[in-house]
Parts: sequence; structure tokens; C-alpha cells
Amino acid sequence: MLKKVLIANRGEIAVRIIRTCRELGIGTVAVYSELDRDALHVRLADEAYALGGSTAQESYLNTEAILNAIEQSGADAVHPGYGFFSENTDFARAITAKGVTFIGPPPEAIEVMGDKISSRIAAEKAGVAGVPGRSEPLKSAKEVIAFGNKVGWPVAIKAAFGGGGRGMKVVKSPEEAAAALESAQREALSYFGRDECYVERYLTWPRHIEMQILADTHGNTLWLGERDCSCQRRHQKLIEESPAAEFPDEVRQAMGAAAVKVSEACGYFNAGTVEFLYQDGEFFFLEMNTRLQVEHPVTELVTGLDLVAWQLKIAAGEEIPFAQSDVRRLGHSIEVRINAEDPSGGRFTPSPGTLTRFAQPSGPGVRLDAGYESGDTVSQYYDNLIAKLVVWAEDREGARRRMLRALEETIIEGVATTIPAAQAILSHPDFANGIHSTKWVEETLDLSGLVVTIDPPQEEGDAKVLRTVTTEVAGRRYDVKVWMPESSGGGSAPRPSSPTRRRGSSGSVSAALTGSVTVPMQGTIVKVLVAVGDTVEAGETICVLEAMKMENAINASAGGTVTEIKVSAGDSVTGGDVIAMIE
Repeated sequence: MLKKVLIANRGEIAVRIIRTCRELGIGTVAVYSELDRDALHVRLADEAYALGGSTAQESYLNTEAILNAIEQSGADAVHPGYGFFSENTDFARAITAKGVTFIGPPPEAIEVMGDKISSRIAAEKAGVAGVPGRSEPLKSAKEVIAFGNKVGWPVAIKAAFGGGGRGMKVVKSPEEAAAALESAQREALSYFGRDECYVERYLTWPRHIEMQILADTHGNTLWLGERDCSCQRRHQKLIEESPAAEFPDEVRQAMGAAAVKVSEACGYFNAGTVEFLYQDGEFFFLEMNTRLQVEHPVTELVTGLDLVAWQLKIAAGEEIPFAQSDVRRLGHSIEVRINAEDPSGGRFTPSPGTLTRFAQPSGPGVRLDAGYESGDTVSQYYDNLIAKLVVWAEDREGARRRMLRALEETIIEGVATTIPAAQAILSHPDFANGIHSTKWVEETLDLSGLVVTIDPPQEEGDAKVLRTVTTEVAGRRYDVKVWMPESSGGGSAPRPSSPTRRRGSSGSVSAALTGSVTVPMQGTIVKVLVAVGDTVEAGETICVLEAMKMENAINASAGGTVTEIKVSAGDSVTGGDVIAMIE
């Protein structure tokens, strides 16, 4: 068995991996950015090392810094989690070149399946049909337009080396192609370190069904069951469940067999997921995620298997001791992603800030995988996932009702969250009856009347309290306990105060001053689309703001002439900042 695992990630997935390692008696090493010095995954790990920097590119995507942490800690294995370097062939090879075990598939499998374009080709060779599309990287928007004119609009541009909806843009007409491709490439580069994209047909009313794979180095490849991930917004999942509702067993068996074929075709081992789109009784290969999925807990609850434990065992060379016929799926599980987003009006605006309160649910069949506790800060620089709430019950209706109960018990203050949207989804008759698709949340679910407010932070007193102060020696993190005034905050860098209330949303702006255009959230300006003297109409995009790895169009609330531009690409802004003036 492995002795010490470095987790090259952050947030709830790092916490999840640390907990299983501890149960197996494996030592854990955390890495962290400047902003994550006091993060939960750092506090839980046996030891932790600084990567430096604040952004993902400066820290969790800094190969040299991670390799240095491996050498300093003496870790004999690296778990990449998901996102960041989890599907990066160069990173996997850099790890194995040091004689360190990479907890995941072989680099060659990542090379084939981590690239969504080559994975389409591999699936076709294995006899599994994919969604109609171009199996080569896009060089210009002209190729998007030619494809759309051929197969019909809309079409989908996707990041070749990504997943989770990052770097995916739906293009409804030729006029949108250039801007959509540019935006997709920016998001892909920011989140995955590579900007290659491809295009495929966009299905009209599909369900997103994926198959969990487990394969070892002894030639055993099994499918453990499906997950329905159709409740999405911005092509990112909100709710997942297993098994899929209203899903014929003959299709389940065929899809499972297809997933095994795809996995074996690339010499895959470890845990992985083969994703499909299902519509009108047919399914199409979408992509293979050569890593652990965010939604893996629902499979764990219905199968009784710890997928992280099996990742570690397979990486250590162990053989899976059971066959396909031994896999049992019992009951029903539902997972809700709790994101720091304001779902008011259905807009899902990023909502970074400090969690002033986090009351966690409990009771039978309830599990919470969280990356934060009360007092922790959700930064604009990283993914906005706060926690995953997962429930299990004997049947789907029981799981649905249990999830609603657990959501009522979950209290998060200081930032807006997607909990109210999840409650609306779970309470809707369409969801209860299993009638939904990947477009259902955005096209059918009515959240126009949903309003979420954020309470202002409470004032702290001046009483003395025992606090843990963080310091670093030779890059390694240490904690020292000292008595400090309560108002002084934590031991590391002061945490920013939470906003009092969010105004505006993605795709809209607030006008705190007459003629002003303000940003509704903290973030970074990635592109300014207008200049002084331009005439704009109400709703026209003024600039593009990146917050929590998502691009948001900031639009004019009224028409007129642009008299002043106060920002440029690369500038950091705070919610409420004026970025332009219009007369």
C-alpha cells in the first residue's frame, strides 16, 4: 500500500481524499496557494507546503512548485483530484518520471481520452458512436460557421482538454461564432492550461447519463452503474442521481458495455467515467473523464464501494477481487452541489466571500462533502463549489424528500448559494416524475421570482481568544497557538469581509449612479468591448468579467453614448465598482 499521498488539489475533493487516506493509514500532504494558507484541506492534512501565488496558474497549475513539494515531503504518490492537472498528460508524466505513483490512469490513456477530440476517434474505433461533430481542433470561427451551416444551429464549442462545462459555449447563429470561440478558449486556458476547442452538434432535448468505470492493472474492467446529471445551468451540473429515473434496463446494460469497450480501447485503469447523451432511446458517446468525478458519491452510496479507496488500491497494484456479476446497486442516491452563486432570477451570479455561518445537516442517509467551514473564504480565483450534499434512501421519492429535508437544515450565511435553486428543482413536478433534460433548468424551470439576500457580517468584540497563527519555514506550513484580540481575525492574512447584498447578475448590471455601469461581483476584467464615443443600446455587452472560473457579460442597463471607460483587460474589480459611464 502507498505510504504518503500528496493531493495536488484543494477544496472538498482534497478533503475527501485526505479522509479516505486517513482511514487506510496513509499519510497526507496538502499544497496550498497564498489564499488557501488556512483552508480546510490544509488544516486536515498531516503536513502542508506552500505553492505561492493566488491564481490557479500561479499555484495549483504550477508544475515546478508541486514537484518541489513532492521532493520536500517525500510523498510516494500524487492524487490529482478533479480539475486542474487531473487530466494533464504532461503533469502525469512529470510525476512518474520522478518515480512517484500517479493515482489515475496511465499517461497514454489520458493522452487519448483526456483530449476530447482523440477520445471521439477512439470511441468510434471501439464501435461506440459519438455526437456528430468535428474530430479536430478549431483553427477559426469560420470552421464553426461551416459546421453549423451544414448540420444546423445551434452547435456547441467545447474545450478539448476540459470538462465540467468549463470552456463550453452554445452558438446559436453564425454571428455569435467568433465571440463564443474566443470566450471558450479563454475559459479553457484559465481552468485547464490549454485552449484547444472543437465543435459538435447540440442536441435539442438530451439527458446527460454517465457510466462509472473501475479498472485495474490485471485486465479487469467493470461498470458500476449510471448517474443522471441532466440538471444543469451553463452546462455545469447542479444535481446528480443514481440510478437514472425512467431509464430502461436494456439501455443501461448496453451503455455499460459500451463504456467498458471505450475504456479497454485505450488501455485504461483506475476510476473513470464515460459520458453519454441520451435522447429518444438512443445514446451517443460524449467524452471520457480520466479522473474521479465530482458526483462520484452517489455511485458510492448505491454500490457501497469507496471509489477513492479503490483508486489508491489500484494505484498500489492490487487486483479488483469481484466480477461484473458481483456488482450490486441498492436504493437511490441524489447529490446537490452547493455553489457560491446567487440564483436570484435564475441568473446564477458568482458570489465569493466569507462564510460567516455554516450549519451542516445530519440524520439518516445524509452525507456532506465540504471544503469549507464557518469563517472560511470562497475566493473569486477558484471554483465556487462549497460542498456536496448527498443522500440515500430506498427509492427515488424517498431520496428526493430526504434531500429536501437536508437542504432545509443546511444554513450558509455570508455568501449566496444555489440551495434555493436546488429546492425549486427538487420540488418541481417534472423532476419528481423524471421528466427533464440538460436544457430543462434554463428553458423550463421558472426562477424569475427567486430572490436571495445576504446578511451583513456581524461586528466582533475585543475579547481575547486563543487563535492558531500560521507560519512557514522553508515552504512548509506550521501552526502556532497565541492569544489575540477577537477582532484581529485569524492567524494568516485577514479574511475579506462578506458583501452586504449582491446586486445585478451575470448578463446584467446595476446602476448605483445615474449613467454608470457597475459590476455585480468581484472578479477580473478579461475584455472590454466598447470605447469612449461608442453608441450602445440597453442590454449590449460592455465588458466580460471572469469570476470563479466563469465568464460573465456585463451589459448596459440603458442606451446612450459611452463617455468614460474606467477599466481595461486584466484589472481586478469589486462588486459595485463603476466600470463605465453612459450618457
